Amino acid sequence: MTATGEDHVTARGGPWWWARRRSAVFDVSLAVVSALECALEGIPFARDAGIPVAAGVVFGLVAGSVLLVRRRWPIAVVLVSIAITPAEMGFVMGIVGLYTLAAAELPRRIIGSLAGMSLVGTLIVTFVKTQQDMSRGDLEIGDWFVPFAAITMSLGFTAPPVLLGLYVGARRRLMESLRERADSLERELQLLAERAEERAEWARNEERTRIAREMHDVVAHRVSLMVVHAAALQAVARKDPEKAVKNAALVGDMGRQALTELREMLGVLRSGGGERREPASSVPLAAVGVAAAAAAAASRAADDEGPCLAEIDELVGQSAAAGMVVALSVEGDVRSYAPLVEQTAYRVVQEALTNVHKHAAGAKTYVRLAHRVSEIAMQVENEPPEEAASSARLPSGGNGLVGMRERVSALGGVFVSGPTDAGGFRVSAVIPAS
Repeated sequence: MTATGEDHVTARGGPWWWARRRSAVFDVSLAVVSALECALEGIPFARDAGIPVAAGVVFGLVAGSVLLVRRRWPIAVVLVSIAITPAEMGFVMGIVGLYTLAAAELPRRIIGSLAGMSLVGTLIVTFVKTQQDMSRGDLEIGDWFVPFAAITMSLGFTAPPVLLGLYVGARRRLMESLRERADSLERELQLLAERAEERAEWARNEERTRIAREMHDVVAHRVSLMVVHAAALQAVARKDPEKAVKNAALVGDMGRQALTELREMLGVLRSGGGERREPASSVPLAAVGVAAAAAAAASRAADDEGPCLAEIDELVGQSAAAGMVVALSVEGDVRSYAPLVEQTAYRVVQEALTNVHKHAAGAKTYVRLAHRVSEIAMQVENEPPEEAASSARLPSGGNGLVGMRERVSALGGVFVSGPTDAGGFRVSAVIPAS
């Protein structure tokens, strides 16, 4: 980030009220020139006033040195220049003072009043001085020259410095305004970049969560059934070879289905990932939108290829083949829904049946689907397991219920789970149809 305002701040290093050292040197030089000018002009002023020449010179030096404070007190400088105008001294101080006054950030009425006072003072002094010169015979010109000279001199000493000061002040304020706007724009751009990075990080976290949820749903159910069938195969291998062969075939089918689903998911993850990725710090902001669109397209493609409600019968049949006593009931008119809705409903039933295999082996289970006008409801409830029922001792990571709740909540639905009064467990979900 380029700090356009920082250079202006770091340049401040002058003494007292000066922003820079060169400004102080320049003002001191102007004050010296003004003091010398007033000192020289103080000699004829002392002779005309009948005072010692040394007093006139000292007065001129003191009056001219006031220009040193022109940046701090421009009004005082202009007032002093107006005050010594009758003494016919301080022309440099008057011009520089009016310029500084007009360029300063002061109300226009103050600038106009002091400029008008300086104009009137110069006009009167020039008029009187020219009139005296003509009366002494120094100038032999018509009477028209006196007002002409007075007006020309007063305007020449007042108007140019005031107009130039107004222009420089307006330009300086414009540059400061542009600098502030540039700093503000840079801060806004930095804030937008930080927010874009936060949104990208949030999108990555959401995608990782979605992938983890999909992997859990795909692997947990299939592998759980495989473990159940393997346990049954071990129990009946010697007593009933025919049933053992059947269970072995089911284990193979389950494994192939799990591998197929994993392969499809990995194929989606690999799509668009062949290109070399640059570090996150060098990725432009425009690439974030492209990556987000590609991720959304891949997510929609994955959703379209996911399971649907028509496969619920097969899902329940797989659990029944693994030894679960399960009953399926469907209410309402069966119809199709959006792919994501059907996939979520299928995953909820699948994960609930997987949990029954893990934690309540041998318990009777009821699966209910209700097709309503604007929503679809599902419920999986199991009775308490029998004490004599053997468990396959399947591990549990505790992510199944969390994943189901995240899926349903993402579609604006309601998810409830918990034990029943009879000692079993119930999982219920309601998902909007659109």
